[in-house]
Amino acid sequence: MVRSAAILANAEASEPPLAGCWISPNWSTGLIFGDHPDWPVDEDPAAGTDGLVSVLVARKHRHDKVSVCGYLADVYCLGVKNALGPKIMDDLGLRGFVREYFSGYDGDPLNAPIELAREVVFGSLEYARGLGFDPHPDFAAAEGHLGPWSPPSTIAFGRDGKPLYVSGPYDDPRPIVRTLERTVGVGNFEFLSVAE
Repeated sequence: MVRSAAILANAEASEPPLAGCWISPNWSTGLIFGDHPDWPVDEDPAAGTDGLVSVLVARKHRHDKVSVCGYLADVYCLGVKNALGPKIMDDLGLRGFVREYFSGYDGDPLNAPIELAREVVFGSLEYARGLGFDPHPDFAAAEGHLGPWSPPSTIAFGRDGKPLYVSGPYDDPRPIVRTLERTVGVGNFEFLSVAE
């Protein structure tokens, strides 16, 4: 136990300081989680997110630079669908990048504690693995910006606790539906196809 605490303390001490952490508005739509007064919640049910949540983490880099990593999590089913970074930029570049990164959402990104970012990204990854899905290969390069996380997640993933696969216009849903049928069984998940 002492060794585990020392390893965790050393890992946290070696992380570059946080320069910013943001999450998409409506991130919590359809998710179940306990009492977390420090987690920003800005829900507009009409806006919807189809379970896609973006997270952006910036850490201090050398001199006047920051290192930025981004994550796209399907919190209803597939987990980490995409990741980018680390990208190095200055503070002015970061401000523009934050606007661009969240431009596909209705509303501005929310300032978020790093703990929420970890719960959403690592928690959705863990949930998706339980359903039979691995994270995007680019996640390995961006994972370190989040810092350490200890499962289980305090968020119940899936739409209201049940897997919901939303097929995009360029997806082939057949292998995903077959995986869900194998892991959770027919009738134990929902499927929605989004037309072009």
